[in-house]
Amino acid sequence: MNTHSTPQRPRRRLRQAVALAAAASVAGSILLVTPAAQANLPADPPSSTMPAPTPGFPLPTNHTQQAYDPAADFTSKWTRADAKQIMAQSNPNVAPGQNSMSPNVTMPEIPKDFPAMNDDVWVWDTWSLTDENANQISYKGWDVVFSLVADRHEGYGFDQRHWNARIGYFFRKTNADPAKDKWNYGGHLFLDNTSIGNTEWSGSTRLMQGNKINVFYTATTFYDVAERNAGGGGIAPDAAIAKALGNIHANQNGVTFDGFQHTKLLEPDGKLYQNKAQNPGFAFRDPYTFADPAHPGKTFMVFEGNTGGTRGSYKCKQEDLGYAAGDPNAETLAQVNSTGAWYQTANVGLAVADNKDLTKWSFLPPILSANCVNDQTERPQIFIQNENGKNKYYLFTISHQFTYADGMRGPDGVYGFVGNGVRSDYQPVNNSGLALGSPTDLNMQANAPEGPDPRQNGRQFQAYSHYVQPGGLVQSFIDNVDGVRGGSLSPTVKMNFKAGVTQVDRSFGKNGLGPFGYLPTNVRVGGEGHYK
Repeated sequence: MNTHSTPQRPRRRLRQAVALAAAASVAGSILLVTPAAQANLPADPPSSTMPAPTPGFPLPTNHTQQAYDPAADFTSKWTRADAKQIMAQSNPNVAPGQNSMSPNVTMPEIPKDFPAMNDDVWVWDTWSLTDENANQISYKGWDVVFSLVADRHEGYGFDQRHWNARIGYFFRKTNADPAKDKWNYGGHLFLDNTSIGNTEWSGSTRLMQGNKINVFYTATTFYDVAERNAGGGGIAPDAAIAKALGNIHANQNGVTFDGFQHTKLLEPDGKLYQNKAQNPGFAFRDPYTFADPAHPGKTFMVFEGNTGGTRGSYKCKQEDLGYAAGDPNAETLAQVNSTGAWYQTANVGLAVADNKDLTKWSFLPPILSANCVNDQTERPQIFIQNENGKNKYYLFTISHQFTYADGMRGPDGVYGFVGNGVRSDYQPVNNSGLALGSPTDLNMQANAPEGPDPRQNGRQFQAYSHYVQPGGLVQSFIDNVDGVRGGSLSPTVKMNFKAGVTQVDRSFGKNGLGPFGYLPTNVRVGGEGHYK
């Protein structure tokens, strides 16, 4: 197993420690250092450069990365010209069913004999206990993560987990061997029938002062769970963004929580963000809160949304296409609007807290729209890292291949955008937006993990719901590995990125795969306790 070597620069020894931890199974306390005050622990820079234009494809949209006031009426566009670069950078001549994407953006293959994280619950969307700067917290000697879970033994199938989802939590000693020591399952985070809604979807968890934590989550209410579990149903659910303020406790036996008080924070307004009355399939979920060093004292939230308005009423505009004037490979507006691409209206929303208790919030305009490109921008994150003395803001989100608009193609995976502030004219990473995807033959039509085309790459749905951690580590869950369904955390991979370029670090761990479920902490709170 190799460790990645890098030229001399700040944090070099720490970054080498990350790779050594995965390769030699000596993680944990190595990472417990004092981080930069406001920026994330930066990722290593890639050795690759921005992909060059490909003949026969349109040029990407020119994005300035200029920052705007967070409250400004400016929304950056992930354009069709940008997203066309995904296919421009894909190999049209691979054998059917192979991976057609560049190795720089392709996640290494997960083995079919992956271990179950837990025998009693399926595990998918996962996030760490963090602070307002996205540092991952070791609390009194314990690492803590939160996951969507569903009971494996209740009689419904893996693909029925969504309307049975609860937030569960896991803990492990900070000095544990990530390759050998399993996460301990603590059970459901909230007591039964106490959260807002009957189903809990993804969010984020922040340690506040003392032993207080704020859990921001998606409160989803399904009205036909039994029918859905039996294979029927179809009543659209309600969704709201909520939070729960509670207490975290740790002793020699592990971690527990209590005292949660739930508050509904936001529901879609139908203007900036589409609501259920406008579209039964609306998206409004995945709150992620953070502090912005450029605006001290303010707390912001990004979340997944859709452009406000009745489904089907939107029509594509020239700024959604984003082609340069006179580009011979550009689509016309009439061509795009004749395809129904206007049904895809994903955006990344922004809100600002109006009080210190974080119980009152106001909507701001979306920071990114994907109108006529894609219909889902799930689990968005803001990742701030210092590059050459200046903070750069990376907006990471995840999306599926089957949510692209007509004429667009891309894999399940991580998509990224970089700018000079939380509201920026975001430049898609690698000029396309694709940062990291599961191995996929993009020359074939899109399909879904519950019914994949057997002629496709068997690992096109191997991992999803990626979560970018300090240092560029990326966690996800296993969905479908060559026909074997998952419900456990994937091996962590490492993504090097700087200046809008991303690259998989294949020297990390073993052939690019670190330990399963590796979410190392980088800040210690409360000391090591007596639990080393």
